[in-house]
Amino acid sequence: MNCGAVVREFNTYEKPYSVQDRVQNVDEEMKKRLVILGGGESGVGAAILGKKKGYDVFLSDGSSLKDEYRNELQQAGIAFEEGMHTEAKILNADEVMKSPGIPEKAAIVKKIRAQGIEIISEIEFAYRYKGDSKIIAITGSNGKTTTTTLIYHICKTAALDCALVGNIGTSFAKQVAENPKPLYVLEVSSFQLDDIKTFKADVAVLTNITEDHLDRYDYRFENYINSKFRITMNQQADDYFIYCADDEITMKYLNKFNIQSKQLPISMKRELPNGAFIKDGDMYVRTGEDFSQMSVFDFALKGKHNQYNTMAACVAAGTLKIRKDKIREAMQDVQQLEHRMEHVGMVRGIEFVNDSKATNVNSVWYALESMTKPTILILGGVDKGNDYSLIEDLVKEKVKAIICMGKDNKKIHTAFTGIVDTILDASSAAEAVRAAYSVAAKGDVVLLSPACASFDLFKNYEDRGTQFKNAVKEL
Repeated sequence: MNCGAVVREFNTYEKPYSVQDRVQNVDEEMKKRLVILGGGESGVGAAILGKKKGYDVFLSDGSSLKDEYRNELQQAGIAFEEGMHTEAKILNADEVMKSPGIPEKAAIVKKIRAQGIEIISEIEFAYRYKGDSKIIAITGSNGKTTTTTLIYHICKTAALDCALVGNIGTSFAKQVAENPKPLYVLEVSSFQLDDIKTFKADVAVLTNITEDHLDRYDYRFENYINSKFRITMNQQADDYFIYCADDEITMKYLNKFNIQSKQLPISMKRELPNGAFIKDGDMYVRTGEDFSQMSVFDFALKGKHNQYNTMAACVAAGTLKIRKDKIREAMQDVQQLEHRMEHVGMVRGIEFVNDSKATNVNSVWYALESMTKPTILILGGVDKGNDYSLIEDLVKEKVKAIICMGKDNKKIHTAFTGIVDTILDASSAAEAVRAAYSVAAKGDVVLLSPACASFDLFKNYEDRGTQFKNAVKEL
């Protein structure tokens, strides 16, 4: 259609533009285009926040969306595509929010980088709009979900108005968009930290660093370590950084970063002037002038690894000036988390434990370290560069049989042949439970602690744990 035709149509059918119409059109043209890569919890949350803040939002997912997310996008009037990435609709972005599950090596990410388009994470985007709210951010290879949950439980026990967000709970961006709070307790992964620019935690917690996700970091452990320490990147002198002084990797790299915040270490091996330590069965916590003491026998969550998690949570609570009696009350009544050393039940004297959240070797080390009975260990899934020698001594000491649950079990067989007499393969949770039950005796424990991601046979670690529990009930 030529310009004359446009004018004739306009003169014949439409009213002349008002000043308000012209301003609105200019505003539409000036809208910043935000493209969201990935339509999971974080992607849809960022899309909702972007729409609310006036961005021109487009979401693209290479796979199919869950019905609940598709419905949310449609109800919000957000443009999206699924099962594809249309380059023309993505590479015209002013900014791209990349979901944490999408690796840098993905073809579309490489093209976005080549165009010089800035890529940010969901926590970076949400941070822009959180206002004066405070953030407690927790990361680490192991224990971050438990520590996050403990901190949130303490805050709720103390009647603080807060939200549990990030890798656990609601998307941070969605919470900011729909129900903002003065305090966010945020679990963050290394993938989310990779794409932060201005994000800052008022209280940062680093539980520990062990080899994990090396497939996403070019199989270079140092790249992963650097990613974890980004949680301190923008902190200032009035912020806090809580870390484990007993963690060898954390301590080796601690002074290689210009950390500006107040450091509050935790330890079971030595007394500390600030932070927390355990001595002779008592935990001592000091944050500034505040000091508290509590017996570890009062902790609801048992095991050495949970003592570290509890210390970190109590120190974080101390920075918020939460009353000591409220911290004590919270630590005594917190519930065991699902899929984390979760007691499933007893069948003819055989105990079944669901530790499906154990997606790396170090998590399995902690699980085995807490075992006091002969153990049938269910391992396997998508290997992320695992070094099974880290658990070799504990396997020799405590494991009487290994059940491999995955599509490719060669690495597990290679690692433990000659160390464990019985190694069996299973292609489902039900098959693994039946195999474990067949070799177990009264007084044994069957431990699902896979050391691997779950995506070969299951939707996620929750699905894996749920199928395991259902299979136990069917015995």
